[in-house]
Amino acid sequence: MRDLEKDILATLTYFDNFRYPLTQKEIYSFLQERCTRDVVGASLQKMVCNNTVYRMQDYYSLNNDIDYVVRRKKGYEQALKLISKGEKIASFISHFPFVRGIAISGSLSKYFADENADIDFFIITSTNRVWIARSFTHLLKKLSFLFGKQHLLCMNYYIDESKPEIIEKNIFTATEVVTLIPVKGVSAFDNFFEANNWTAEYLPNFFMPLRRNAEMSTNVVKRLVELLLKGKAGNALDTWLMHMTDHRWQRKKMAKKMNGHGNIMSMAVHKHCSKPDPSIFQRQLLETYEKKLSEILKINEQVSLSAVK
Repeated sequence: MRDLEKDILATLTYFDNFRYPLTQKEIYSFLQERCTRDVVGASLQKMVCNNTVYRMQDYYSLNNDIDYVVRRKKGYEQALKLISKGEKIASFISHFPFVRGIAISGSLSKYFADENADIDFFIITSTNRVWIARSFTHLLKKLSFLFGKQHLLCMNYYIDESKPEIIEKNIFTATEVVTLIPVKGVSAFDNFFEANNWTAEYLPNFFMPLRRNAEMSTNVVKRLVELLLKGKAGNALDTWLMHMTDHRWQRKKMAKKMNGHGNIMSMAVHKHCSKPDPSIFQRQLLETYEKKLSEILKINEQVSLSAVK
């Protein structure tokens, strides 16, 4: 089997973890090796003829199941509604102290939402203020529980503007970075994407669309709070909030508490970053992906050898 065909299988295998079929354009964008669109089209045509992959309408998948396409189309329509709502929520969150940029992330940033979809947010804060910003915004999260709207406020990832580079570099994090939908904070996200141009090593064909998100919002209260918590007092409070939050989440992890998606509740705590623990969902996803890909490549190699004989 040619290297490009293996790469196409790798791309389809990754998104098969999410039962997400891809168009030819998307396959090209998410390939892990540089090539041309025409070559991808020719390879896909050959692979469809060999039943290595399946084409259903304008989508390609490892599974010959039209329900995948129906699910994706339905998910796209639902995503458009939630993205519109997420943009309004993001604009509101941008008024909170020390928030410098906010984007929609997760499955919604791939324009897909099922009946259990959350609105995930990726937030950039000012330097050394991740934990103060997180504490302020999570007050809103706590209020949302009173109205059963907590799924609209999943603020999972905070990173400060002084350390914008994502440490974990793999196909999962690269995909999550390039598909972010920035809503507020032009300069913050310009710096963020520049610091994370390593994603081109994993997705060399991905063309980052020009998304001129709005400038950050400000108000009297935001400016006053930031002024009061500027300097040593703010530094001490941010550090204290970090340690307090870490202690609370360690207790949740030890007790093996589950979130709404059935995963153990765990968070990675750093001075410049608050994020889901990569040793939980991210590691499990990558291990599943690599195992599945190895099995698929092995089967296809055996089929290719049999055809030659």
